[in-house]
Amino acid sequence: METRIIVVDDDWDYLELLKGKLISSGFQNIRIEDDPLKAKSLFESGRIFDIALVDVTMPAMNGLELLEAIKNISPRTECVMITAINDARLAVECLKKGAYDYLVKPISREDLVFALNRTMERKRLLDILDIGKSRTMSEIIHKEAFQPILTRSPKVFRVLKEAELHAGSDVPVLITGESGTGKELLARAIHAASSRSKFPFTPVNMASPAGTLFEAEFFGHTKGAFTGAEKNRAGYLKHTDRGTLFLDEIGNLPLELQGKLLRVLQDGEYTRLGTSVSEKVDVRFIAATNEDLEKMMEQRRFRKDLYYRIRGGWLHLPPLRERKEDIPLLAAKFLKEYDHSSRRSGIEEDAMSLLLEFDFPGNIRELRSILQSAVNLSQGRPISIDLLPAHLRKRKLVARNRLRTESGPITPMAQIEKSHILSVYNELHLNKSKTATLLGIGLNTLRRKLKSYGVE
Repeated sequence: METRIIVVDDDWDYLELLKGKLISSGFQNIRIEDDPLKAKSLFESGRIFDIALVDVTMPAMNGLELLEAIKNISPRTECVMITAINDARLAVECLKKGAYDYLVKPISREDLVFALNRTMERKRLLDILDIGKSRTMSEIIHKEAFQPILTRSPKVFRVLKEAELHAGSDVPVLITGESGTGKELLARAIHAASSRSKFPFTPVNMASPAGTLFEAEFFGHTKGAFTGAEKNRAGYLKHTDRGTLFLDEIGNLPLELQGKLLRVLQDGEYTRLGTSVSEKVDVRFIAATNEDLEKMMEQRRFRKDLYYRIRGGWLHLPPLRERKEDIPLLAAKFLKEYDHSSRRSGIEEDAMSLLLEFDFPGNIRELRSILQSAVNLSQGRPISIDLLPAHLRKRKLVARNRLRTESGPITPMAQIEKSHILSVYNELHLNKSKTATLLGIGLNTLRRKLKSYGVE
C-alpha cells in the first residue's frame, strides 16, 4: 500500500532535499508545503495523509499548533516532528500533543527511513485494532489483488481488510484455517497488494520430503554437495529474492529444519548445502497451517521462537460452514468455470438448498469438486439433486424422515431470508448500499424488502 506523506517546513530547499531522500528510499506519494496554513487547509478540505513530517519552528503557525490542528482534523494521521533544537522538554510537549516521533536536524536517510517505517507499522496496528471495533467496514483499496476471493461474508471481509493492511509491511504473516478454505489464495492476494508484487511469489509445501533433499530445494546447493548434485542450484530462497515465499503447511516442517528457517527469518541469512559461506536474501514470509501450532508447541513438536517469528500478523479464514452466504456466489463461479456448453443452466432450487444445508468438511475445495463432477454428469442440463454425490442425497433423505417424526415447527424460507437480510443490515450499521453489495442484490430490491419488513 503506497504511503501518503506530507512534509511541512518553511525552508523550500530543505523540503526538496527531504523529498529527494524519501524518493530514493522508495516512497513516492509525497506532498511538500512551505506554508503551514496551506497544509492545514489541505486537511480541512478532506485530503488524507498517512504521515505528516512537520517542522517545529515556522512563521504564521508553528509546528505545535499545526500538530494540534492535524490531530483534531485527521486523528489517523501519524505526525513526526522535525527540529534543529535538541530539547527534551520540547520533545515531551510534542509527544503529549499527539506526535509519534521527534527527529533532530540534520537527519540521515537511514534515520528518516527507520522512523517512517516504525511510524507506518504503528498506524497499521492501530488500523487493524479499529477493524475489530468498528461496526462499519471500510472499502478494500487494492480491489484487483483481492478480486479472486469471492465473498459476501462480513467475517471474511474483515480478514481481507486486515490482510490488505499487513500487505503494506514486511512483517511475516501466519494464515490459519481448515484445509480448503483458500489460504494460498489469500497469501497471493497479500503479495499482489504489496510493494513486492513485481517480484516472485513462490509457494513451498513444507510437507515435502525432509532432510537433505528438502534443504537442497529450499536453501540451494553447490555442485557435488551430495550424490547426484551435478550443478549448482539457487534454491527457493534465492529464486524468491525481493519477493514473497509462501510456506504452506508450516506445521509439517521437521524440528531439525525449523532452526535453519528461524535463522533466515531473524537475519535474512542462509547457507547452501556444500558451502560454509553465508548468503543474504530479502524475502517476505507468509506461512499457513491447518494444525494447532500452540498445541504442537506444548508437545515440543514446533519451536516457540519460530512460532512467534512467523506470527507477526495472524489471519484466520473461517470454514465454509460459517460463511454459507458465500455458497451461491462460489457455486456460480465454479459452474461458469466448468460448464462450457452454450447454455449454462445453473442449479435447481432443491439442489442449491441441499448445498446450503451441507457442512462441507473439505470447505471450498470440496464444493468445487462436487460441482465439477455434477457439471460432467449434467450434459448441459440444470444441476439437480440426482447429480449431487450420494452422501448429500442421503443426508436429504435423513432430514426428510426426521421431519416426519418430529413435531417441531419448520421455519419458512421467507422468514430465513428476512432474518439473514436484517442481520447483515445491522452488521453493516444500517448502510443500505453496502448491505445490497454484500448480499448481491440490487439497492431497490433491498429497499423493497426492508419496507415490507417495516424497516425504513
